[in-house]
Amino acid sequence: MRWWACAALLAAGGSTREGSAWAAEAPAAEKGKWTIISDRLLSELEKEGKKPDWPGKTTGVVVDRTTGDTFVLIPGQGIWRTADKGATFKRVDGGKIGGRCETGWTIHMDPGGKRMVCFMLDGPSGYTLDGGKTWSGLAGMGRGWDYGAVDWTASEPKVIFALRHETGGELYSSKDLGKTWKKVGTDPKIQGLGVVDAETLLLHREKGIERSTDGGATWTKVSDLNPRSRVAVLFQGAVYWVGPAGLIASKDKGRTWEVQGSAVDAVMGPFFGKDERHAIVVGKKGFFETTDGGKTWKDAAALPDPECRVDWYGNYAWDPVGNVFYFANMGRPAWKYER
Repeated sequence: MRWWACAALLAAGGSTREGSAWAAEAPAAEKGKWTIISDRLLSELEKEGKKPDWPGKTTGVVVDRTTGDTFVLIPGQGIWRTADKGATFKRVDGGKIGGRCETGWTIHMDPGGKRMVCFMLDGPSGYTLDGGKTWSGLAGMGRGWDYGAVDWTASEPKVIFALRHETGGELYSSKDLGKTWKKVGTDPKIQGLGVVDAETLLLHREKGIERSTDGGATWTKVSDLNPRSRVAVLFQGAVYWVGPAGLIASKDKGRTWEVQGSAVDAVMGPFFGKDERHAIVVGKKGFFETTDGGKTWKDAAALPDPECRVDWYGNYAWDPVGNVFYFANMGRPAWKYER
């Protein structure tokens, strides 16, 4: 079975309109089973002549780990928030976000909550610093982005580091939260990046991890470890990537790196719970959970189907408040798995 056939295996959810939101006539929750949460929302939008742009349906999902609020992206129709596990949806981007997610790292969410930047493709990109109440746009860059990272250490974030789509690996940085951009370099071998703070950038290009302290003008290789996730995650003073060895961590702003704990074959994450010891990662065999900082891992949930993508187009998220996993990818519905 191909990845685009996954939807045929899953049951549909629903939504009808109530004021400015879409209130779902959701089926009884079936814990331990994947359920589509976006179908009725999409149906009602199409009744209003708001058909999603190509490739249709949804293109991304992300969770605010501090509240459980979940954001689903619909191509050409912006960002929709649900605070009740997909029972109701409300559009929250004020028309500032368009296009689609190209990758599972399109939306860069602050692990501290509320703040996120959407690096969109074929439509306007933008950000919110207050949980979706207000939005501002990023300066246009043609077709847009594959993914990017933000300096979340700042109370007023300014620094962004991002990779443009289908440009042979063009890297850009911004020091004014996307009002202006500076080209940093070009390399088709780029496979990941990160922002540690306003002075420190990270890069992964095929082999090892590199670090820059001068805005990307020069780079120093600091590790032979090879992450698979495309964007490094900064959480409680440490920086994390994931790969076939498991958690890859740095406690000194990216100067040195080590594998933290035991191996787990991961591609996306880590998604953190209440602290750095509790985390979820996603790989081709499903969701895995640690409650001891990576020393041990246990199965948390299977994928919707083994052929569903876990890289590039696949978008996965975890709500540690409601204990719900989410999945969406380009042109497919959004699903949830409630434990």
